[in-house]
Amino acid sequence: MDSFGFGSFLRNRKLESYVYTSSEQTMELTSKLVAKVREAAESQLRRDVYVEDNGWFAVLVSWIRIVACFLCMMVTTFVWAVIMVLLIPWPYERIRQGNIYGHVSGRILMWILGNPVKIEGKEYSQEKAIYICNHCSPIDVILIMWLVPTGTVGIAKKEIIWYPLFGQLYVLANHLRIDRSNPVAAVQSLKEAARAVVRNQLSLIIFPEGTRSKNGRLLPFKKGFIHLALQSKRPIVPIVFSGTHCAWRKGSLHIRPTPLTVKFLPPIRTDNWTADRIDTWVELVHDLYIKHLPESQRPVPPEGSNT
Repeated sequence: MDSFGFGSFLRNRKLESYVYTSSEQTMELTSKLVAKVREAAESQLRRDVYVEDNGWFAVLVSWIRIVACFLCMMVTTFVWAVIMVLLIPWPYERIRQGNIYGHVSGRILMWILGNPVKIEGKEYSQEKAIYICNHCSPIDVILIMWLVPTGTVGIAKKEIIWYPLFGQLYVLANHLRIDRSNPVAAVQSLKEAARAVVRNQLSLIIFPEGTRSKNGRLLPFKKGFIHLALQSKRPIVPIVFSGTHCAWRKGSLHIRPTPLTVKFLPPIRTDNWTADRIDTWVELVHDLYIKHLPESQRPVPPEGSNT
């Protein structure tokens, strides 16, 4: 009887120990899961909201990064400028070399700046297409240089030639410039660009807002990229930049280590588009950006709007 009672006692102790151990493991697993969820939530919050750091050390590091970027661009620009001069008789080979310059320089510059970059939808980045992207930071240009496919020509305002290093190589690389002060000439330049894109099997990159946003919020789109699509029948691939306005703001020389997101959206077919619905197509693409941008970069709704 005593033996039976002692055995029962041992079994109860083992069961209690097993239950206690299982409970501890469950609690540990739950706490790990909660920690991961919290970490993911905080990570997402950091993507949308950047905590300002204007301390002297952060500013010093920022200046060192800028100087390093400038020195790097001096070297790569000199090397490719020599290549471009040798290729003057072959204008479309210069476009290709300009893209290779961008891939090399853009990747190095982003490494120097130190911003973590998350790229989504990269399977759409090799299309023969009209690439468009929102513009709110100098980093946007670096990302474009790095990520657009070989055989892509850019369209920019004619004043870009005066940008140190980059502007001169832009012209040497046979990219396109338009005079925005003359709307008639600008439209004609876009038509000629579309014909050249189709004739030489090129892609094209353009900022549909026409200028850089000061606060990161999406601006209204110009109609130029729609005219290009109508003329070339190329699909439109939207590229959505998130976080670049916090990383390097307009008019600032302080670079912040904000996480960045680059999202390539699926191509939008334009071969059935017609000129009588230009405003509809502009609104369609603009709404896509509003849908995929974080709240902090969406346009401010008009007063009295319920949205």
